[in-house]
Amino acid sequence: MAAMDVIVERLVSVWRIPLVRQKFPSLFLLISIVGTILRYQELVPQTYFSSSKNFVYVYFVKLSWGWTLLLLTPFLLISSSFSSSASYLIRCLLSLVVATFVWYVCTEAFLYIENVTGTCLESRTSVVATKGFTSKATCRQAGFHWQSLDISGHSFILTYSSLLIMEETSPMAFLRTAGLPALYRTALNLLYVALNLIVMTWVWMFFCISVYFHDPIDKFLGTMCGLLGWYVTYGCWYQRPFSPGLPLQQQLKKQKQQLKKQKQHA
Repeated sequence: MAAMDVIVERLVSVWRIPLVRQKFPSLFLLISIVGTILRYQELVPQTYFSSSKNFVYVYFVKLSWGWTLLLLTPFLLISSSFSSSASYLIRCLLSLVVATFVWYVCTEAFLYIENVTGTCLESRTSVVATKGFTSKATCRQAGFHWQSLDISGHSFILTYSSLLIMEETSPMAFLRTAGLPALYRTALNLLYVALNLIVMTWVWMFFCISVYFHDPIDKFLGTMCGLLGWYVTYGCWYQRPFSPGLPLQQQLKKQKQQLKKQKQHA
């Protein structure tokens, strides 16, 4: 597994660059703006990814929160085995609960806003409203078009998931030299690489969505909600006492130092 160790080392080195972590959230705003310009200037040709039926969109983007939890949950559970304190495991689980709550509240809010701001039109090009339809579901079932503020849930979740993974995998810099059992270390390495690959996929699909789908205001609001969800938790709340807390890099560092001292005295 020497090759895997090299890959993990290089990925950790990239994320430890202060500029990368500082500018990564801004990348989503930049992509959203540039993607919108490219779309309206018609500078990007139609490709495989311009269809909402492409494999990555159907089986990854539409299930993006599931993929994020599927990979991040075992990573956090295995990483918590380094700490002898149950508080670290509780902190990991609470962070996922909070993240899932943010995801649920935002997606439900988007659906509510889409319903209350909508009008049922005869077609996409029509300006004539049809009476008797007060929800998107009933309007579409009748064969009409629902025109509303459709905040991009995919722009939101791809932004939020990427930033969540960035934060929760940050202790890997210490975990890779923490003296974990060989099986745990191998599993952690594989999950860490997979999580980085999924972040790359989310960034790429975020670009595709910015270029091919949604109105500018829908993408902008979705992206801002993702950034806000990350900032309110990791940038504000998690830095306060009564919270799940930030990923315990400093605690891990102290425990690593304590282990070294114990070995020296042994």
